Amino acid sequence: MDNFLDFEKPIADLEGRIRDLEGLDSGSDLEINEDVAKLRQKASQLLKSTYSKLTPWQKTQVARHVDRPKLSQIIDQLIEDFTPLAGDRGFAEDQAIIGGLGRFRGRSVMVIGTEKGHDLESRLKHNFGMARPEGYRKAQRLMSMADQFGIPILTFVDTSGAYPGIGAEERGQAEAIARSIQVSMDVRVPVIACIVGEGGSGGAVALATANRVLMFENAIYSVISPEGCAAILWKTREKAQDAATAMKLTAQDLKSLGIIDVIIEEPLGGAQRDVPGAINSMADVLEKELEALDAKEPGELREERRRKFLAMGRLEDMQ
Repeated sequence: MDNFLDFEKPIADLEGRIRDLEGLDSGSDLEINEDVAKLRQKASQLLKSTYSKLTPWQKTQVARHVDRPKLSQIIDQLIEDFTPLAGDRGFAEDQAIIGGLGRFRGRSVMVIGTEKGHDLESRLKHNFGMARPEGYRKAQRLMSMADQFGIPILTFVDTSGAYPGIGAEERGQAEAIARSIQVSMDVRVPVIACIVGEGGSGGAVALATANRVLMFENAIYSVISPEGCAAILWKTREKAQDAATAMKLTAQDLKSLGIIDVIIEEPLGGAQRDVPGAINSMADVLEKELEALDAKEPGELREERRRKFLAMGRLEDMQ
């Protein structure tokens, strides 16, 4: 780990001391090894203690961590023979949303998701995971194709929201998002969504209108960012921590409210510390949920999905 969050400073200090000791050229290797072992144990205990009591704002920071699993890593690790499909057949290709066909553990799937990028060059290429209308229209096209050929749809969400630029608004951003939700509601194949990091606003819902919504334990999912909420309610972004608590945006809160279905356990210290391990954990849950949906008829899948989302927020469910 090279990228530590503010609240991880004590952990960073311990791991820095471990690296320093390991780099020493000493004749007393046994003594150094004992010191390193003690420090490793202490760091592990501190990491476990810290991550067992994260606040909603700290989870927001973890969800946005630069080293969280990216869609490109998920595809490389889980999807065999991935064939990307580009363009919305109307305006352009949007690199913020990647989609295509491949095989997940032996079965054909349609993969659609947002890609934030891992460095400055790739982040600019993928527009920091903020899709434009043509990205959502591409998603609609791929969902419809999957429906036509009876292929399950897997979506992966990690975005702060849809791109809010003038050009995107001129080309019908809100309509494109609404149409994506509509298409998701209409398809007659299994749809499983996974919130990997940040699930922000309608830009996330457009890809997460699914039969089953999975979520990493340190991810977040909300209608607006904590900073945006604070700016509206308190007229200052400095209240973002209070907003994060009030918004119930953590996986644990959303599971209790019935917004998501399954919480995926992350490696100790967050998915960013062991990306392959986190992706494998997600894959096991995906496979289990996909097998459960296989038993349902196409019409049943569609009706179940519709009922699921129409039931959200009903007054009698909140009393």
